[in-house]
Amino acid sequence: MTDQDGVAKVTALIKGMRVAMLTTTSVEGGLRSRPLATQEVEFDGDVSFIVRRDSSVVADVAAHPSVNVAYSDGSTWVSLSGTAHVVNDEAKLAELWNTFTGAWLEGGPEDPGNVLLHISADSAEYWDSPGAKVVQLANLVKAKVTGRRIEGDTGKVEL
Repeated sequence: MTDQDGVAKVTALIKGMRVAMLTTTSVEGGLRSRPLATQEVEFDGDVSFIVRRDSSVVADVAAHPSVNVAYSDGSTWVSLSGTAHVVNDEAKLAELWNTFTGAWLEGGPEDPGNVLLHISADSAEYWDSPGAKVVQLANLVKAKVTGRRIEGDTGKVEL
């Protein structure tokens, strides 16, 4: 698989996954994960979230910008590793703001307390298991009976 194919694969896998778990290193040095709604996937490896400027996630990335973004939908998992930074761009906030965002954050895109958290991913790993839950269950039974591992699609992509 070429890097371009890998990027296309990762893009296709995360396109339909709305919520991600963002893991940061806290200001105190421990790991902290929180769910965030992905606003945009410009997949050359970058994803964006809208957060509050005074939030712990902003403090964490200011101290330790290396992060992990994990996506899962039950049969597919994607892990992005990269660097986070705050972007002050009211026009982009307005473009990305939607009803879902408004349900979680106050003030709208013109509120100076709302900012973009941009993740520039360096690498991605993915695991894509075959089919629906019934197929997954059948594969688990097959693996138990035959002793052979479940076949799935996995890969690592440098971005």
